[in-house]
This record gives sequence, structure tokens and C-alpha cells, in this order.
Amino acid sequence: MNRTEFNQFCATFPAAEHVVQWGNSDVWKAGGKLFAVCGWADGDDAFTFKAGEIAFEVLQTRPGVRPAPYLASRGMKWLQQFAEDGLTDEELRNSITLSYQMVTAGLSKKKRAALGIPEPGSIG
Repeated sequence: MNRTEFNQFCATFPAAEHVVQWGNSDVWKAGGKLFAVCGWADGDDAFTFKAGEIAFEVLQTRPGVRPAPYLASRGMKWLQQFAEDGLTDEELRNSITLSYQMVTAGLSKKKRAALGIPEPGSIG
């Protein structure tokens, strides 16, 4: 997946908002909550997403995947794919989808409804 494909994919989520910040990173939020980032690692695209506890432990052992700089160092379960030998495009899309679901599940039911965000677990 490249940066353009990443941005196109993230734009498909209901109420997804795109901003450019943190040194020209493409930052994606829903309901004001971060769910995915594309920045750089050693000059290459790096994709950052929230992970569940088991995925966080398992996926970080894969080549090209590591705990996300800054976010994981603060005790949060975020991963970064920083090299091509990490996740397949399908695995990365699935991980971003799960990140979106985890983040939006934390929003109030009222806020999800106002933003048109489906109930938790109904995307995918």
C-alpha cells in the first residue's frame, strides 16, 4: 500500500476526517479521535494504527512492524508498519479497519449517531 492508496482507503470510513500535521503526516480521525497515520520512517511511508492487545503482541514480532514511536512509548497499543516486508495490503487494510472500529466504539452512542458512524462491530 502506498500513501495515496492509504488515504483513499481511510476516506471510505463514515465521518473520517483528514488533516495534515506532525511534519506532513496524513492523519485520519473519526469523531475527533485518531485512528490511522501515514508518515515517514527513514524516508519511506510508515503506517500507524491502533491494535488490540493480542494483535499488538503478535504483529510487532513481524519484520517491518514495530510499536509505534511516541504512541506506544506512552503505553498505548499502537503499531507502525515501517517497511514493505511488514503486513500485506489486505492485512494493513484489516488492521486500519479494526483501529477505526476500536476508536469509534469509544464514542458515545449519541455522537456516533450524529456522525453517521455505525454501531461497533458492524463495519468490516
